[in-house]
Parts: sequence; C-alpha cells; structure tokens
Amino acid sequence: MNDILETIDMNMLGKELQQARVKKGLTQEQAARIIDVARTTMLSIEKGDRRIKAHELIALASAYDVQISDFLRDRSNLNWSKPQFRGPTLRTEQDDQIIAPYIEQLAQLARNYFELERINAAPFLRKYPQEYSIGGLSTREAAENIAIEERIRLGIGDGQIPVLRDILEQDVGIRIFYYPLPPKFSAIYLFEEQVGGCIAINSNHPEERRRWSLAHDYGHFLIHRTKPIVTSEDGYQRKPESERVADEFAGYFLLPTSGVTRRFNDIRRAKKAVTPADLCTLADYYGVSVEAMTRRLEDLKLLSSGIWEKLQARGFKVREMQKQLGINFREDQIQKLPKRYQYLALDAFEQNLMSEGMLAQFLDIDLLDTRALVESMKGESMDANASVALFHASEEVSMQEDEHDR
Repeated sequence: MNDILETIDMNMLGKELQQARVKKGLTQEQAARIIDVARTTMLSIEKGDRRIKAHELIALASAYDVQISDFLRDRSNLNWSKPQFRGPTLRTEQDDQIIAPYIEQLAQLARNYFELERINAAPFLRKYPQEYSIGGLSTREAAENIAIEERIRLGIGDGQIPVLRDILEQDVGIRIFYYPLPPKFSAIYLFEEQVGGCIAINSNHPEERRRWSLAHDYGHFLIHRTKPIVTSEDGYQRKPESERVADEFAGYFLLPTSGVTRRFNDIRRAKKAVTPADLCTLADYYGVSVEAMTRRLEDLKLLSSGIWEKLQARGFKVREMQKQLGINFREDQIQKLPKRYQYLALDAFEQNLMSEGMLAQFLDIDLLDTRALVESMKGESMDANASVALFHASEEVSMQEDEHDR
C-alpha cells in the first residue's frame, strides 16, 4: 500500500479524509489523536501538504467506518479507444443503443481490475508486441504473417492452442471477460493506455465460436490497437480494414497453414478418403467449428471447393456426429472474471482492504453468496494468498527475464 500512497493525489485524498471525518462527527484534534500526531499535522494531511502513511490511513479508515479501498481507488481519467466489435459490420443507430451498456460494462470491469491491482500493489505485467503494420501486403498476406510471428513469439509453433484465454491473459497481458452480449455481437474490444487491451466475449455463444471471437479481437489488439481503420469506396462505407484483417488473422492464428496441412496429410495417408468424422476430429483438435475447419481446408486446396455446402445439402448433423464420436468440445476458462482478478479481490478482503459489500461488488455476486464464499475461505485463505503470491512471483520472474534479455 505504501507504493500507492507514494503516487496518489494527496489533495484529492486529503479532501476525502476531511469529508469522512466530518461525516463521522470528529474534530481534527480527535482525528489527530487516533494516529498520534499533532492537530497541525492532521491539518496538513487534509490539505494535501503532508503525505499520509499506510498505518495512519488504516487507523483513520477504521475510525471513520470507511473501507481503505474507498480511499485508494483510482482517480485518473481513463480515455478509452473507440470500441471495435465482432458483430454487424454496418451497425444501425438501434444496434449502437443496444450495445452501449455492454461496452460500459467492459470498461467498468477493466477499471475494477485496474483498481484491484492498485489496492494490492500488483500491477499487471504486460508483454505487448509492437503494433503490427500491414504495409503494402494484401489483407491475407498480412494476417498470415502476423499470425506466424505471434505463434513464434508466444512459443506455440504450429500446433493446437489448448486454452487460448490463459495464453492471452498470462503471456500477453490482455484483460478478458466473459458475459452475455446481444445475439448479434460476439465480442467487444477496448484499449486504454493505462489499463491496456480489454476484450469481452459473448458467453452465450458455443465454445468454438467464443474461441474464434477471442482470436479475432486479439487481431484488433495486434493490428489496430487504438482505433479501427475505415475504408470507403465511391462515398459508401464498407467493411473496415481492421475487421477484414482481424477476420483473416483469427483463421491463420487458430488454424496455421503448416500444422493443418501436415495433420490433414497424415489422415489422408492413413486412409483412402477423408470422411465427415475426420473433419469433426480435426476441428475438435484445433478447437474450431467443423464449418471453419472445412472452409480452411478448402482454402488450402486440400479439399475441393464447396464441400461444406454439399455436406449441408446432404443434411449433415455436426452435433450428432460429434456425439457419436464421443467428442465433448473442450471448455476454455469461461468464468466471467479472470482468475487473477478473483485472487486479487480475495487477497484485498483478507487484508481488510475491502468489506464484504465491496467484495460482492467486485466479484459481481450477491451478499449471501459473498458470505458463503467468505465462510469457505476461512479454511482456504492460505491457498488464496498462496495463489496471489504465485501470480506475483511469476510476474517478478518474467520481469527479471525480460530485463536480462534486454
């Protein structure tokens, strides 16, 4: 907490301390006695001339019946980028009105995450690459090159990506949330210089679609981080370049050319003909829909063009085939809040930096569920603290490695 107090705006904090004291009905003299300082020192603290110490703030917050987190909350003005979506290309005014509260929800969740880091003095370690430039390449060429570079940078080669959310949260530093969005919208992307890249995924969609949406919006982060690029023809707006590149990037990132080709050829060498069951198995391996897998194979000229349409015309039932094959589509980490976010909230509560009510607000659960959680935590608090310590330790190690690399 001392780190936060070194950087916090003391003028604002001083005013809030004064307001809390007055509301509690205490004089400056009484407040001064609580922290064992002279009244003139208390006056200087409230005027913002003297920086308050951690133990003093804890004592005053307790005396004023105010949570320490209320005094430590982020006061900076956040300047969010224009939101980007995986959704309708040409949105109507009604679409904008419908999606507006969901954009605000993403911004609020990201701000909460940012505040939890400040309260716990545990900043999110960013491992951001430089924003990629398309240059003179075509959309497809640029998307594939960027996908290849990112796979190399993240150390995943040309194989499958098991849990995409974990990789983007832990190995890049993207803030990712899952919650219901309007049916037309699959994902929302926002960026803010202090908070970083933030993505909301529609939790109502099937897992294969959620993964594709997450890869799509990661493309936004990599290529048009702060604002979309809109192109126009003959005065009419068409699909933004940023959307077209993000669409292509998702395909190349989740279904890398070399890996897909090699795995498909292994199947073809083992049998005379590739069957719908093979397509289901291959799609499951890469964590994408059977349609996406089939169209990618068509694009690579590994299957004849129009195979997907022919399968549909024959009444091919994907879910029935998957059930017969015993394929239970993998579930990514689809909790609304990232694991690290939850651990930080629990850690702040354990340190008495927030009340049950504040914990409920940050975890977006009701008070009854919060109390049940707190009760269960009594025997598990060491585990929760150990988890947070593990996160912090891993970040410190990564920072040391980055410093060594430089």
